[in-house]
Amino acid sequence: MSATLTDQPAVAYGHVEHVTVHFDDLDAMGIMHNARYAVLLERGLTPYWSQRGLAYRGSSTPPDLFHAVREFAITYRAPITSTGPVALHFWLNHFGTSSAEYGFQFRSVDGHTLHAEGHRSIVRLDPATLRPTPWTDAARAVAATLLRPATTAA
Repeated sequence: MSATLTDQPAVAYGHVEHVTVHFDDLDAMGIMHNARYAVLLERGLTPYWSQRGLAYRGSSTPPDLFHAVREFAITYRAPITSTGPVALHFWLNHFGTSSAEYGFQFRSVDGHTLHAEGHRSIVRLDPATLRPTPWTDAARAVAATLLRPATTAA
């Protein structure tokens, strides 16, 4: 479940969602276990898409939510050492015909400490064939709100 805080950091692109680190996310050394970052990323992405009409609802789940993670890469910068909220900044680097690549950063709520950063690639699948299939217009509309602007070379 996401933490509800009123002080959302301003970002030039993407979205910031506060996600909660729980006691069971910490390892025996008192730092967040490396595998929990993927779970917290999911906990931040899910409410964003749900609030925009693409939510898991049993048999009426939108087809765009049938996708698989193709790649997950993360670099750890500074350990998370306590429970409570962290700021998850996420965006889309790419949204193609049937694939997408998120970029993300886990930061302290004040934004000063970068805990980890990385990317996650997904592929939308046809449920019957498990082959890549195009995103719907509904997913494209939501994805447009997360796309990182292209930078131009000088």
